[in-house]
Amino acid sequence: MTDTSFHAEVTAKAADSGANASAQFRERMADAGGRSGVVDTARVDFLASKVVKSLNDIVLEEKVSYDEYNALKAWLIKVGEDGEWPLFLDVWLEHSVEEVASEHREGSKGTIEGPYYIPNAPELPWNGTIPMRDGEPGTPLVFQGQVRAVDGRPLGGARLEMWHADDLGFYSQFAPGLPEWNLRGTWIADDQGRFEIHTMRPAPYQIPTEGACGQLISAAGWHAWRPAHLHFKISAPGHELITAQLYFPGDPHNDDDIASAVKPELMLDPRENPDADGFIADYDFVLDPEK
Repeated sequence: MTDTSFHAEVTAKAADSGANASAQFRERMADAGGRSGVVDTARVDFLASKVVKSLNDIVLEEKVSYDEYNALKAWLIKVGEDGEWPLFLDVWLEHSVEEVASEHREGSKGTIEGPYYIPNAPELPWNGTIPMRDGEPGTPLVFQGQVRAVDGRPLGGARLEMWHADDLGFYSQFAPGLPEWNLRGTWIADDQGRFEIHTMRPAPYQIPTEGACGQLISAAGWHAWRPAHLHFKISAPGHELITAQLYFPGDPHNDDDIASAVKPELMLDPRENPDADGFIADYDFVLDPEK
């Protein structure tokens, strides 16, 4: 029997989380035939050569010592042993890849997916409640809006995948003590592209710090915090999928997010819910046509 107590949840370890992220990524790559896209040999040669040259330039310019080199080698080995390559790449590199991928868009802004996405979350009606535990801690949140095309047409039947951390800062399937689909769901918008999602407001959290990524953060004197956010994937036939995170005003880490993923266009404006406890937040998603 799975232990779903809050005590079990807070015993989450970086190594366990990293192993789950690595396993999920490998499974998704296998489902995609082992590749996320076609990259030709010439492109690999160009990019790999540029990366290697850049690293060698740093060594020469900064006169890196053997002690520093060996510390780096040991740390890279530990990243692999801890299963933290998805975490490291998604926190420190993905935001730039996302900028390149979405720079042509006229519709809503996107941002990073991060390491904690799980496909095939339970499907719910346009105004459904996200799966959660009895007595789920936190503040109730109604998130509502509309999915439209860039020409203003409502995109009826649009698909909204949503996942987020709980009030303690943990994600289901990446921490013990959480039901499999806790705070993860898929909503199908109504015929006017509208949605009304009932959930709980997430908390800010630190990325796992007792593994290799935490070792880097400590050595560099950085912080490990991400601001509170909601994750989304929004799709509709004939339109480009948007991956986004939405943030809450006043969070102390909106301006220094460890993952550099916050954009002003992704900020929510919650208001008190006049009909129930908690808050309401409105946000519309605008999808570009597929190229």
